[in-house]
Amino acid sequence: MKEESINVSRFKIYISMLLGGIDHREAMQDELIELKKIRKNIGSIITTNYDRLIEDVFEFNKLIGNDILLSNPYGSVYKIHGCVDEADKIIITQNDYDVFDEKYDLIRAQLLSLFIHNPIIFLGYNVGDENIKKILKTIFTYVQPNSELASSIRDNFLLVEYDAGNTNLDISEHDIDMEGFSTVRINKLKTDNYKAIYEALANIHLPISAMDVRKVQSVVKEIYSGGEIKVTITEDLDTLRNGAKILAIGSSKTISYNYQSSSEMMTNYFKIIDESNSQVLTLIEHYSIQKAQYFPIFGFSTINDSLSCIAKLKEQQETNLTNAYSAISGQNRQLAHSTIEDIISDTSIAVSFKTNAIIWNVMEERLDLDNVEIYLRDFENKNDTEYRKILCAYDMKKYK
Repeated sequence: MKEESINVSRFKIYISMLLGGIDHREAMQDELIELKKIRKNIGSIITTNYDRLIEDVFEFNKLIGNDILLSNPYGSVYKIHGCVDEADKIIITQNDYDVFDEKYDLIRAQLLSLFIHNPIIFLGYNVGDENIKKILKTIFTYVQPNSELASSIRDNFLLVEYDAGNTNLDISEHDIDMEGFSTVRINKLKTDNYKAIYEALANIHLPISAMDVRKVQSVVKEIYSGGEIKVTITEDLDTLRNGAKILAIGSSKTISYNYQSSSEMMTNYFKIIDESNSQVLTLIEHYSIQKAQYFPIFGFSTINDSLSCIAKLKEQQETNLTNAYSAISGQNRQLAHSTIEDIISDTSIAVSFKTNAIIWNVMEERLDLDNVEIYLRDFENKNDTEYRKILCAYDMKKYK
């Protein structure tokens, strides 16, 4: 046991060990795939769970205890009852909850701000849950129950209550008795069809993703603190409509309104595919992709098929890969393998030729594409030309 853990409850250490591993059930894979797709539209997550599932799926920053204070909500998961990574901060005993209620007024105030100004979806709770009641009671202590603001807040709330085997997707109104406080009416959905909920959230088309909002907030925070960022206002913003405004952040030499370059898009290929991020793919229309340039258009076109350049780019990629395949085939080497591991360990294939061997076996359909995907996802330097060539071969074979 580590020295700093000597005074930590053995019970909490046991909980951390018990929940420390993540074992995704095979039957839930389809639901997890859809869950990943919503992260582009989710600003932040608040959970009372101790495990790492949320931060692993969403790749959000984890905030525990006092770290929640003065934090950037976008791209963060608030673990208000602690986490398996810090057993000493787990809130589980009655005394833990008593201390939490006494000391966490500032944290509650920050969460309250999130609840008032953003749409909120409660997942996994039931209408009688004390956490839900405490949140609602805190909000409506400061907001008049019959006011316009109260109505707006209620419209922003959706409670999804788990009901095994129920595929219902009808939302109904539900009154929650606050016991000595006013009755609060919220929207409720009772279902087991979480996959459909995630699909609906993923299909919301926002003008900018939550992750890009986080980037902008980080810059604005530096401006507030007196950082060395030059800010230039080119027009009278008060006279412009929202649709006419463009916010551009970057080097003064390379500034543009594109949030991702074609190079960044290839680096983020699997994230874009996982999220079905059709918004960011509209930028492809603005890229100048040369004939000899590798670019994985086939997978991207399955997400956004409205791009006018799709046919042209597909033809370019197929030509590039066919030429590469022919050149490799003409070198008369023994390249046939059924796994990437076999190619890498084959000493008869020079290190400098391993990538070509992988591409050849992908084009020959000798490699299982799931095996290739794992290799690409784990590839250390995704800016490397070798990565991009293999990616494009994989992309064409999987999505053509």
